[in-house]
Amino acid sequence: MQSALQDQLAQVMQRYGVPGAAAGVWVPGEGTWQAASGTADVAGAVPVSPGMAWPLRSITKSYTVTLLLQLADQGLVDLDDAAGQYVDGVTNGDRITLRQLAAMSSGNADYTGAEFAAEYGQNPARIFTLAELNGFVLGEPAQFEPGTQRAYTNANTNLIGAVIEKVTGQPYSEVLSEHVLEPLQLSGTTYLTDAADWGQPHPTGYIAQDGVPEPQVENPSIFAAAGSLFSTLEDTRVWAEALATGALLDADTQEERLAGAPLKTGPPYDQYALGIGETRGWWGHNGEGIGFTSAAFHDPASGATIVAFMNESNVPGAHPADEAFRSFAEVLADYRTG
Repeated sequence: MQSALQDQLAQVMQRYGVPGAAAGVWVPGEGTWQAASGTADVAGAVPVSPGMAWPLRSITKSYTVTLLLQLADQGLVDLDDAAGQYVDGVTNGDRITLRQLAAMSSGNADYTGAEFAAEYGQNPARIFTLAELNGFVLGEPAQFEPGTQRAYTNANTNLIGAVIEKVTGQPYSEVLSEHVLEPLQLSGTTYLTDAADWGQPHPTGYIAQDGVPEPQVENPSIFAAAGSLFSTLEDTRVWAEALATGALLDADTQEERLAGAPLKTGPPYDQYALGIGETRGWWGHNGEGIGFTSAAFHDPASGATIVAFMNESNVPGAHPADEAFRSFAEVLADYRTG
């Protein structure tokens, strides 16, 4: 099985020209497979090592929505509260609910429009705050009526980040540490907005130009509560299981969380629920952006967990880390049926 998993990883990396990857498969009662393959930094010829911290990108969304659901468990919010009750200036804020923000069904525009692009282009190293990112979406025309479609945006989750700060009176990073990272002992997971705080050695992100991997400038602040977490392979294993099983939530809330539907636009899930996606019975989340893709999924039926990180993004028509996850899941299924 380990040979088959390694072969699948190599095939995905070769197919898309991925410089480096870290991946793991954990199956209760059967064993563990972990791989650190290829190059973390092409120019420096730095190999990928098992303990490196990788950008989670949109896997961060699953953490943020978990914090919102914890607030609901505590009676501090109701998922059917209007978003405008907590954040001023949201288009349709009196009709968009917190549940719709979490389910990507709010209809909000994303913040990555012309105004943001212009300001980011002037200074790609500028560190944006969560409030600044949300400022780019406030008052913008809606994409559709709340609740009528599901379109995946970072803005939905960043608005949830603002709700969390409003309700708790604390910065997002503090709430995250107190209510998720510390209880799960995720010492290798960090919310970073300044790339200078990213521990060395670490992978460099790449986007291929005419088949040549071009290094990308890392500025995690442009993602905030929607994508600024960094984590290790082992920590992400712990998170994937906690996320899929509802370890940090009331049982009724977890059941409510898993009520989903297909996305009209967004990552390749069979369905998307409240800050969590489902693919062939596996529950978890993907991430992608500016040189990196990631995938973290858990199968509640078998107890197996799969995590994959890759340092290449923007592959036309493909999400390399998700394809690695799917191929690993097929290996496990073949061995069970064979």
